[in-house]
Amino acid sequence: MRQVNHAFILGLFLSFFLVTPVAYGVTLTEVIAGDHRQENNKSRDQYRHPLQTLTFFDVRENMTVVEIWPGSGWYSEILALFLKDQGTLYLAHFSPDSKVPYFKKSVATFKTKIAADPWLYDASQMTVLEPPEVLQIAPTGTVDRVLTFRNIHNWMKSGHLATVLAAIFEVLKPGGILGVVEHRQTAGQPLDLQAKTGYVSERYLRMTAEAAGFKFLNSSTINANLKDNHDHPAGVWTLPPRLKLQERDREKYLSIGESDRMTISFIKP
Repeated sequence: MRQVNHAFILGLFLSFFLVTPVAYGVTLTEVIAGDHRQENNKSRDQYRHPLQTLTFFDVRENMTVVEIWPGSGWYSEILALFLKDQGTLYLAHFSPDSKVPYFKKSVATFKTKIAADPWLYDASQMTVLEPPEVLQIAPTGTVDRVLTFRNIHNWMKSGHLATVLAAIFEVLKPGGILGVVEHRQTAGQPLDLQAKTGYVSERYLRMTAEAAGFKFLNSSTINANLKDNHDHPAGVWTLPPRLKLQERDREKYLSIGESDRMTISFIKP
């Protein structure tokens, strides 16, 4: 009887179960480096750390993901390709019929971007989030990850943060994760419920998310910027990419870079 090579079999077992997860990270790395991304978007990777951020939120290629208020599609370019073959991406943008001119213009520009590259976005579906009226960003209880990048301050200003968090909670599966990147307010500063400077208290965000039913999961300093002292004449918009003061102290603010940001995750029990 031929002797079984147990070491060989063990090697095959380990190569399958240990090497396979690494391939996921390599794939995401390749997507981020892909030629499909606009060069001006790639230049901001140094501030936004997409590989580390999406890995921290444990976004996998076979998941159903919602990106809320994707703006011009900075993260959409990455997520659309990463989820294209095995997953689903919902892009919850403004309403095309919005009464807010900026919203209407923004979503029209975004739709033009998608229409220009149908192959890239063929696994993506556009939905609408415009609180308090339109909140159905995906089918209830079907989503693995909801991601939002620098939008919390907008919902605080409009008084709709609790409403949006409730809508997110509804679409997530039990065990689903809400991933947030947001401009971070200096600890100990007075609470600004309207986030007029664009900076948000991490303590307040955690409190509001937990009131909506979420449990705090984890936080990271991936997107922290120690050069940002959070005190600028035009708030966070003083810094790049907005540079609201235009040429005034431009080099100073360019040397600081983009804002100091919290990266935080919550789970639906």
